[in-house]
Amino acid sequence: MSDDKEILKELKDITRNKKDWKSNIDDVAAKLNKNYSIAVNAKALWLLGEMGLKYPMEIERYIKDIIPYLEKDNPKLRQRATNAIGRIGRANENLIIHYMDRLMKMKDDESDNVRHAFIWACENIAVNAPELFCEELEIYYQMIFDSGEKVRIEAPEMFRVIGKRKPYCVKPYLEKLEWIAENDEHPVVRVHSAGAIRITKKSLEK
Repeated sequence: MSDDKEILKELKDITRNKKDWKSNIDDVAAKLNKNYSIAVNAKALWLLGEMGLKYPMEIERYIKDIIPYLEKDNPKLRQRATNAIGRIGRANENLIIHYMDRLMKMKDDESDNVRHAFIWACENIAVNAPELFCEELEIYYQMIFDSGEKVRIEAPEMFRVIGKRKPYCVKPYLEKLEWIAENDEHPVVRVHSAGAIRITKKSLEK
């Protein structure tokens, strides 16, 4: 337990010192390959994702070590692995393109937090590679009606991200989103849906 505390402190120190991230990638990645606690693994996954956003090519060799955590029993580890793939994919979608099928499976995870992380990860990737999701938008539309509140709140944001960059992909959903923006029981879902509509229509006018 004391070892865990020391390692978590080490990871927190690395997190704070962003200027040294590049030289610490190997040390952080090594925490995934040993029998450390869930807390250590989760922190390492999160940090590798943030490092991957800044130094994607240096992270590339470790993506294969992150991917198995998408199938771990612990939902926090699945959540953090999903987040990490999103951050790395935001920096360079080509690094995670071969794992998209694995990522897309997270939409059906039993954990609300993991499903929320799935949408958030897809939003990250879609910032620079919206074309990967144009034919998948029905997934995010259905997730507006998810059982998890935070999932419902996040789902319309995917339409905002895609609508800004590929508005014609979102155009077929505008009428449905307008209904949600006016009628959904959750105020934030209504606000986020209205935001997605506004951004999409603005992009369509350009």
